[in-house]
Amino acid sequence: MQRERIWLSRPHMGGQEQRYVQRAFDDGWVAPLGRNVDEFEVALAKYCGVPAAAAVNTGTAAIHLALQLLGVQRGDTVFVQSLTFAASAFPVLYQGAKPVFIDSEPETWNMSPVALERALRESAAAGCLPRAVVVVDLYGQPADYDAIRGVVAPYGVPIVEDAAEALGSTYHQTRCGGLGDYGCLSFNGNKIITTSGGGALLGAEDEMQRARYLSTQAKARPDYYWHTEVGHNFRMSNVSAGIGLGQMLVLDDRVARRRAIAERYAEGLADLNGVTMKPAVPGSESNCWLSVVKCDAAGSQADIGAIIQRLESVNIEARALWCPMNRQPVFGDAPFFSHGDGSAVCDDLFEHCLCLPSGSDMTDEQQDEVIAALRDALDEVLG
Repeated sequence: MQRERIWLSRPHMGGQEQRYVQRAFDDGWVAPLGRNVDEFEVALAKYCGVPAAAAVNTGTAAIHLALQLLGVQRGDTVFVQSLTFAASAFPVLYQGAKPVFIDSEPETWNMSPVALERALRESAAAGCLPRAVVVVDLYGQPADYDAIRGVVAPYGVPIVEDAAEALGSTYHQTRCGGLGDYGCLSFNGNKIITTSGGGALLGAEDEMQRARYLSTQAKARPDYYWHTEVGHNFRMSNVSAGIGLGQMLVLDDRVARRRAIAERYAEGLADLNGVTMKPAVPGSESNCWLSVVKCDAAGSQADIGAIIQRLESVNIEARALWCPMNRQPVFGDAPFFSHGDGSAVCDDLFEHCLCLPSGSDMTDEQQDEVIAALRDALDEVLG
């Protein structure tokens, strides 16, 4: 009999979500807007230490709104971290702009300040500075914001922090979501907390007021359905926000559990030569949304794929790293700036890393099964 499936990261309810969902039904507000949305925005802003939040229907929508608020338009360029999910870059295309991809650095696996500086220097010399830089907190690990801010400050380019994976992470005691000019969160089903689907934009109060206006179809005169600019149907529903309010009550527990899972993986795999965990960067605390292991002995992504298939054969879900944007056919003509003169860091990570089951509802016994199965898979595939 096949064992119960061990998932990569599935939704984990805390028990209070239905109370807030029922309140939405009792209030008669099951569509966008309502007091669940209002209270969820306040709770997010307070938790992340920012002035305000705008709750929207996806993390992608949050990035899209940030770029719109920054005035990104056709003909502009936006610098985007290459090692990320495509949702970090697609909104650049939605605005008619062109993405320029920036490599990772070995220390954080996030945007390389070295590559970023070279890209900015060349862009300044050509008279076409980007309208924004989208920095990603990969798998919950904050980027090196001190270095990145130091690079962008002379050029006056704003930072959009894609903290979709990093709610609960900190960088020098500042919570992720509050490290850029705008912060973007995701509450997709696999994130550290979920609203089933949803996201939020974080920033200054006046900017979030405008974000709410743009995300509700930009109705300048709601009584006459009067529009003077293009808006979006991006607002989070009151039902989804109710789930989010219930999830906020267990957020700290979820972060603590994911960190404990990462620590157990590190201990359980410590004796394997050439196998290391995603780096922990001094001055930061990752929420450890996903635990990622790097296998130096893997010859290519084909080896990583074989390991994933071996785990799948025993009903364990694992996944490859995000395929870097500089390798994606949809962005085939986009410029790319590497960290050094050799091969790209993000390409190397893609070839050698995989994401392990990290859900906060995973038991220690299940994690022991994953560790044992991974050891077997590594021995079988890599020898």
